[in-house]
Amino acid sequence: MIAQWYRWRNDAMMASMNVADRSHARVIRIQQAIREQPGLDGWLFYDFRHLDPIAYRVLLLDPSLHVTRRWYYWVPAQGTPVKLQHRIEPHVLDGLPGDARAYVSWRDQQAALGSLLHSAKRIAMQYSPMNAIPYLSRVDAGTIDLVRSLGAEVVTSADLVQQFEAVWDDAQLASHQVAAEGLRAIVDEAFGFVGTSLAARSSLTEYGLQQYILSRMQARGLVTSSPPIAAVNAHSADPHYAPASEGSAPIRQGDLVLIDLWAKQPGPGDAPASEGSAPIRQGDLVLIDLWAKQPGPGAVYADITWTGFVGATVPARHQDIFQIVRRARDAAVTFVQGRVRAGECPYGWEVDDVCRRVIQDAGYGQYFVHRTGHSIGEEVHGNGANIDNLETQDARRLLPGTCFSIEPGIYLPDEFGIRSELDVYLSARDAVVYGQPVQADLLPIPIPAS
Repeated sequence: MIAQWYRWRNDAMMASMNVADRSHARVIRIQQAIREQPGLDGWLFYDFRHLDPIAYRVLLLDPSLHVTRRWYYWVPAQGTPVKLQHRIEPHVLDGLPGDARAYVSWRDQQAALGSLLHSAKRIAMQYSPMNAIPYLSRVDAGTIDLVRSLGAEVVTSADLVQQFEAVWDDAQLASHQVAAEGLRAIVDEAFGFVGTSLAARSSLTEYGLQQYILSRMQARGLVTSSPPIAAVNAHSADPHYAPASEGSAPIRQGDLVLIDLWAKQPGPGDAPASEGSAPIRQGDLVLIDLWAKQPGPGAVYADITWTGFVGATVPARHQDIFQIVRRARDAAVTFVQGRVRAGECPYGWEVDDVCRRVIQDAGYGQYFVHRTGHSIGEEVHGNGANIDNLETQDARRLLPGTCFSIEPGIYLPDEFGIRSELDVYLSARDAVVYGQPVQADLLPIPIPAS
């Protein structure tokens, strides 16, 4: 099972091809993938006014194409693909191989669609039964009704999409390593900045810490889709807290600080980081969550979260909660490593169960209010399998060449929250965490003597 997934990623070769050759090679790979799915007759791509960005990425289409009418692209398991486009937009799919057909009226469209699907009984589309995987649910219910009315069974393309959207090539893995190492260094810089700012008796807020982190990302050549999280005390109990420039909590000695970071290298179309912010003081808990990536086409994200306490000695209760979260995180990583080293691909929901059970057994299950992790790719929340049996049951396997976060948390309303996040990359025979060392204890942030 493991070896077969690598047939779908030969991007180094594809990068040297012209557009037509790359499209032809991609369709050959798509047909190979279809044939690996038992009983599947083909994959039907459909779009109207860019409702399905997955289709554009999988088919290597220009996302800026001017599209105002419905188009279909039928890729059978065997044989020649077929393009069906409106007559006023006959060139939308010119870069793709296959026979071209045109329609004008809705009657023409339905008849032509019925003709190209006449022998197909089981068809994959960007559809998720019961909306189990919202990331994938791109085809509207009416179009599903139409295809079913033609006599075909529509099944989810989830496993197919994952092969083309979530499996990294070597260059993407290298970009993740750079982003992960950069974010890990920024965590140390950020907590150091908290200590030195308070030692200098400078007022530092969550927003100020967030802006410092953004400046360090920029200095390292990283970009992010949205600003990092810097949350103090009760704000850290809000998993997606966003500090604002006004009303942000100060950071003080004795505060608990959580930092959640995600970033990548910037590429075409990446927006600049936006602004967001309470004062930080001794005795505060501070959480920071950072995500970022390198610039350039195909660059992928890293995404980590650390928590610190402003002061030389961490309170026992804070440390106890952190250790429960850490044990849950490490149990999930150990489970994945064991399965992958045994030549198996675990399901996303299985990993969530392993992680969640640790927190439930410690008596804090009701305070772990989100999935354990998410797929990571060119978007910080990618289109591969998520580590989820809470918000959804993700029944996709975790494939070699993919990456996902493990980020359990315990959130005590009006008190504080602890989350510890790392990223796991699956190689052919192992599960690897980049951005070492990972957090082992709730970090004290001492204030240097002034």
